[in-house]
Amino acid sequence: MNPVRIGVIGTGSISECHLNAYARNANARIVAICDVNEERARKVADKYGADKVFTDYNQMFADSDIDAISICTWNNTHAPISIAALEAGKHVLVEKPLSRTVEEALAIEQAVRTSGKLLQVGFVRRYDPNVQMLREFADRGEFGEIYYAKASTIRRLGNPGGWFADVERSGGGPLIDLGVHIIDLVWYLMGRPKATTVSGNVYAKLGNRSNVKHLSFYKAADYDASKNTVEDLASAVIRFENGASLMVDVSFTLHAKKDEGSVKLYGNKGSFEIDPEVFIVTEKYDTILNIEPQVDSKAGFSANAAFQNEIDHFIDCIVNGTEQISPVEDGVEIMRILNAIYESAAKGEEVRL
Repeated sequence: MNPVRIGVIGTGSISECHLNAYARNANARIVAICDVNEERARKVADKYGADKVFTDYNQMFADSDIDAISICTWNNTHAPISIAALEAGKHVLVEKPLSRTVEEALAIEQAVRTSGKLLQVGFVRRYDPNVQMLREFADRGEFGEIYYAKASTIRRLGNPGGWFADVERSGGGPLIDLGVHIIDLVWYLMGRPKATTVSGNVYAKLGNRSNVKHLSFYKAADYDASKNTVEDLASAVIRFENGASLMVDVSFTLHAKKDEGSVKLYGNKGSFEIDPEVFIVTEKYDTILNIEPQVDSKAGFSANAAFQNEIDHFIDCIVNGTEQISPVEDGVEIMRILNAIYESAAKGEEVRL
């Protein structure tokens, strides 16, 4: 079997997760790198043994020696690049979020249907081994009816700046960057019920807090302390047609004691936590049991394993037609929820989807 020939667009930090995973997959071969910065693209190509370097993704798509691509670029480019790739007959793995708007997401979905090619949304947390384990438990009824969840990712000082802080390029702040992960994670583990209403709030009170001394944080390559047009904090209550609900909050910056992350889901037979560690609570013979699964890593997210599983699944879907774990339809639905939170906050009222 010939390996799937891969092109990667964008050479920022997230692309390395894709590239390392492709390099470890025997059925994939990295053949091309594309970036507007040719020098950087050539350096990455040399590192991973890619023969071809492009600065224009349309030229990359015209190359018949490329079967599939990973899109690791700014959010505002996800839609045009995905659509162009699909129209050129390439399979696509696009980083989260699928797009900036519902309209863009629907256009991508239509391109998938028209082209007949595969598009996988980079909801990498779905591919974590512990998440897959808990999803199997949930599917087998271990927790009963999952009716309530709480999810939180709080950074006290963590606005990366650059394109992350530019609403035109990113589509939003912590909600679309961090919230997309935990909202999708909970929705997936709940069995992907249809969202019916959303009540959201966003706040822009603190800016990027570039004045803070003595604490360092990740900064984008194009960090500029004078530019910030995204929210600091977003919170929401999401209700689903089956009666379940999710309460979520996320921040880039907040006067919090420390960074915090938690994801908890509750059912009528038991509950489980993913962040910060995997934990299960259940009840047997009129006794409450706290259970610590014996797994390779108790951490809620093992990045190396999750990205490897994500890439392996993408290749498997291309080669064997395996059912997708994160298809384009799911990317569209998550964009509906994210956009509804922003809409609710802007209107100051609940939004019905």
